[in-house]
Amino acid sequence: MQLYPEISSPAYVIEQNLLLSNLKLLQRVQQEAGVEIICALKGFSFYHVFPIVKQYLAGSTASSLHEARLAFEEMGMKCHAYTPAYLPSEFPEFMKYASHMTFNSLNQLEQFSSTAKDQGISCGIRINPEYAEVATDMYNPCISGSRLGIRRSDLGSTLPVNVEGLHSHTLCENDSYVLERTLAVIDAKFGDLLHQVKWLNLGGGHLITRADYDVDHLIHVLLTFKAKYPHLHIIMEPGSAVGWQTGFLKSSVLDIVHSAGIDVAILDISFAAHMPDTLEMPYKPRIRNASSEPEVGKPTYRFGGMTCLAGDYYGDYSFDEPLKIGDSIIFEDMIHYTMVKTTTFNGVNLPDIGMIDMHGNYQRFKHFGYESFKDRL
Repeated sequence: MQLYPEISSPAYVIEQNLLLSNLKLLQRVQQEAGVEIICALKGFSFYHVFPIVKQYLAGSTASSLHEARLAFEEMGMKCHAYTPAYLPSEFPEFMKYASHMTFNSLNQLEQFSSTAKDQGISCGIRINPEYAEVATDMYNPCISGSRLGIRRSDLGSTLPVNVEGLHSHTLCENDSYVLERTLAVIDAKFGDLLHQVKWLNLGGGHLITRADYDVDHLIHVLLTFKAKYPHLHIIMEPGSAVGWQTGFLKSSVLDIVHSAGIDVAILDISFAAHMPDTLEMPYKPRIRNASSEPEVGKPTYRFGGMTCLAGDYYGDYSFDEPLKIGDSIIFEDMIHYTMVKTTTFNGVNLPDIGMIDMHGNYQRFKHFGYESFKDRL
């Protein structure tokens, strides 16, 4: 079965109408809750659509010099910035692209904040509330011994000089009720310090655009918190929520092999190189026109990637009809935390990047080849 014959395989494809739907919902939260929502480039760096994003969101947040420069060049505005440690050699250039800079430690604050403040940059520190509802330790910034953020016990009753904001990021694809409980902890532990700052950044992990997310409750939670701290400017920086359910990764079946009673379809993509979160999180990606749980009596396949890594596979999926070599396989929801994490391990080529516009027309933005592989080595 051939799907989207006009799109070369493999390719990451964003659908403009779905992106706009997400952006309009995020804009509604901004307007009704009186907060600022910015796009986290670590989860969504699809810069080809930044001109659209900036029409709805207040800006972006960067985790590195390169992300900050990308935001400045492609979105046309300075970004918020946070990284576990700024490089002294990069810091002068980093400041050119940032309006806000958050520091991960008191050492980094002391080293860089005066210089940043002299350039008109608002400085903050990342706090660790020591509370998170994240199931996977790899994504939990509050595990014992975490290097991310400053604990309340390491701060006095008065914030260090130059600090104008606090930044907390403890969520990972969580809902508004987790945020509500997290805010209660922040209030209890850092409430006295909130009176000393101008802004509070609540980080990312707010999956506002998920179908079952209670947006009205989120707005209520934010308005309630703002009523207690009316002087605070509240910032949220989701990445996944921007790209959530906005597009797919098209792939094709190259071969079908039979191994110990299992049919394995070899694809022209790699789970390890092109969808690493499926193995790291882990989670089972959805495939269009397939059942994610094997069904007795139906053709069932395990899918193997292009690399020689033994674990570069996922399965099993059932279909109504047997697969054939050349068939299209569409992995749903593959725009956030996918293309930002790709590698060329084994020299595998990177998927194209493109968009289906509001009129159903496909535009390819980028195609990769040998130079993309060589440039990384």
